[in-house]
Amino acid sequence: MDELAELRELGWRVGIVTNGMADNQLGKLRRTGLADVVDGYAVSGSEGVCKPELWLFEIAAQRCGATLDQGGWMVGDSLIADIQGARTAGLRTIWIDRGTWPGEEHQADHVVNDIVEAMAIVRAGQQPEHFTRRRHV
Repeated sequence: MDELAELRELGWRVGIVTNGMADNQLGKLRRTGLADVVDGYAVSGSEGVCKPELWLFEIAAQRCGATLDQGGWMVGDSLIADIQGARTAGLRTIWIDRGTWPGEEHQADHVVNDIVEAMAIVRAGQQPEHFTRRRHV
């Protein structure tokens, strides 16, 4: 949570794209406090479209006050829903390998074991295009 808040303080827009039933996923976002530390989110059960479909990523970007062509990162544990979907959306990707896709070919930009490693990569990586514009406005 602190890392997400820090990214936002640095000028990043942070969003969540998740598949699942609306009441279940929205409840999780609220109970965990994630709804309060991100700029926007898109839940498939509310939007009628699921990852890896591009439209769900576009909805989340819009709710964050951004567009997909501004770039960014997707961190996720599904090679299809998260990584394939994000690559279609033009995002850089970090796959959290939980051992559920052994030997599976993928095109993730980075592979990590947990969210802590993923956050370090995001923080060290090149800032999205919008970062520069927001910082100098």
